[in-house]
Amino acid sequence: MHIYHVIIYNHSNSNSITQFFTFCFWGITIILQAEAEEEVEVDSVAFEEFTLDELRAATDGFSSDRIVSEHGHKAPNVVYRATLFRSGRTAAVKRFNNSAWPDSNQFLEEAKAVGRLRSDRLANLIGCCSEGRERLLVADFMPRETLAKHLFHWDTQPLNWAMRIRVALYLAQALHYCTTQRRTLYHDLNAYRVLFDEDANPRLSCFGLMKNSRDGKSYSTNLAFTPPEYLRTGRIVPESVAYSFGTVLLDLLSGKHIPPSHALDMIRGKNFLVLMDSCLEGHFSNADGMELVRLASSCLQYESRDRPVIKSLLASLTSLQKDAALPSHELMGIQLGVQAPELSVPLSLLGEACAKGDTDVIHEILENAGYMFDEGVVSEPSFQMWTGQIQESLNFKKQADAAFGAKDFTTAVTSYTQFIDSGTSVSPTVLARRSLSYLAKGQLQEAIGDAMQAQVVFPQWPIAHYLQAAVLFSLRMERDAQQALQAGATLEAKMNTRLRPV
Repeated sequence: MHIYHVIIYNHSNSNSITQFFTFCFWGITIILQAEAEEEVEVDSVAFEEFTLDELRAATDGFSSDRIVSEHGHKAPNVVYRATLFRSGRTAAVKRFNNSAWPDSNQFLEEAKAVGRLRSDRLANLIGCCSEGRERLLVADFMPRETLAKHLFHWDTQPLNWAMRIRVALYLAQALHYCTTQRRTLYHDLNAYRVLFDEDANPRLSCFGLMKNSRDGKSYSTNLAFTPPEYLRTGRIVPESVAYSFGTVLLDLLSGKHIPPSHALDMIRGKNFLVLMDSCLEGHFSNADGMELVRLASSCLQYESRDRPVIKSLLASLTSLQKDAALPSHELMGIQLGVQAPELSVPLSLLGEACAKGDTDVIHEILENAGYMFDEGVVSEPSFQMWTGQIQESLNFKKQADAAFGAKDFTTAVTSYTQFIDSGTSVSPTVLARRSLSYLAKGQLQEAIGDAMQAQVVFPQWPIAHYLQAAVLFSLRMERDAQQALQAGATLEAKMNTRLRPV
């Protein structure tokens, strides 16, 4: 665990206040600089380029169990929940269909440009992958689902008025930040693009920024919700974003996905009560309701020049804000830190040991399993290895296995490292054994690295996921640990089904 010093600059009109904070964080944290008006801060994760093998392993081979897209595998570009090898963090991976982004250079250029954006109002882009015809984006994972889910398909309670205003305000702040960074186009802005983070704060998906092409084409939302200029010319302009923002305001007002033309007819006919969500009745003033209707109407003007710029909407939405001091999770009725839901797949003895951090039981199971899982996974040594270094490499492995069996984890780490560095072969079992050795020694970053590397080598191996869970529990990353535990249990159940005699 490392301690990093973070400096936050808060600029006001008359003076400058500098605050110093010290964070303990597993990873790298950099200087944060924010404008109070926009609440923009720099995320701790730098933009990276990933290999296809890394992202395939991070998603269990692009398993259907990892799909988080609202429309599942039927979505044109599927989004997966991934566990990244390099950091152990959970991320969202969007995999484009093969016809998207034929120009690899353009894809990388756009991804890197969007990847430079960092705001706590965005689900930030943290990486990409371009190999062959494959195009993938990696972004912050938002565990509290989409605005569409909370507006149109809510299970426990509808969004209250104060939270709906907060969504509109935060969305406007996100778009204004993008504008200040010269990202003026956003495609397919709708309720599915607004996501909620761990603390239930609304964030704008970065994927809509990346979907843009330089000339503003490829707008693919339902034609009933597209800006008029797109229907006329097949192109959008910066003012088109305001139009789409107006459609989201309609969603927030009505709790339904009403076509703008129909909504405007109701507004002109002063049928406001018909337009408003019945769940909100009695929870807002007529003046506030009328103001939000006015803002939506101004955004939905037919001529793009008649629409307001996003910055001008901020003041109006700020004046409508209620319960500003209350955190978002309280406004949404979400209790943070509650016990994780029960696993849908029962845990085996190994799974339970990893959940409890019982290294003795984990060690016994790994020792008894030997190298049975390496069959068909470990690559054969090259001819040069056979003629030069194979004997020395095998000696390292023999020493390491003896030390591991005797629970001499310091020697095991040294000898397994020598074996791995020799380059004879890549063994998931060796990586798993070294991961457990690191875990027993309290070297958690090294332990999670080996467990993730074992997953890269053998994506469908439950032990790799179980070991990640054990380390993540030690790091007190409960939610990620539970997800890794569930992934391991699911893969183990599948493996047992395949191995069961007929």
